[in-house]
Amino acid sequence: MPDAPIRLLIADDHPIVRDGIRGMFTGDPRFEVAGEAGDGAQAVDLARALDPDVVLMDLRMPRMDGVAAIKELARLGLRARVLVLTTYDTDSDVLPAIEAGATGYLLKDAAREELARGVEAAARGEAVLSPSVATRLMGRVRAPADPLSGRELEILRLVAQGTTNREAAARLFISEATVKTHLLHIYAKLGVNDRAAAVAAAYQRGLLTVE
Repeated sequence: MPDAPIRLLIADDHPIVRDGIRGMFTGDPRFEVAGEAGDGAQAVDLARALDPDVVLMDLRMPRMDGVAAIKELARLGLRARVLVLTTYDTDSDVLPAIEAGATGYLLKDAAREELARGVEAAARGEAVLSPSVATRLMGRVRAPADPLSGRELEILRLVAQGTTNREAAARLFISEATVKTHLLHIYAKLGVNDRAAAVAAAYQRGLLTVE
């Protein structure tokens, strides 16, 4: 008797993306798409109602984002494994998702068979990581993060307070170009791409504290 197909729930706020993901599994007897959700809150509701084996979870969605949804699924004790499927592989995206309880993390440029193998592995409870995410995590384990300099921390604190580059330059008596250069170094060290992500990562790592 053949194994029952793996039941999937697709959670993504873009209908075209959901259509594409569903199309990758349609017709493959190994899988059954049980439902689709357009945001994290709906994903949690449908996971409770449909009892899928695996939830393919985007991270950035309205109402409730992917990380919050993963935490809620864990809190509810649902058996579904969560395989993050997103376009983002920065530390500020990867680490919170894995810490929240995601079984795996793949990028949306994954080939059809790579995604299929990832879903099968996730359904078995095995960790699944895209190569770029695995490399990033291995790098963090092998070498401690390059610490921020005193000046970089000063600038990051000002950024967290909402100051512009020009305002930060005036406060620190340096040029605006120097502030921008320091910010680029901060982004590289924290593995992020913008000011908001840098501040979030800094709070997460304890580099900044709420006063």
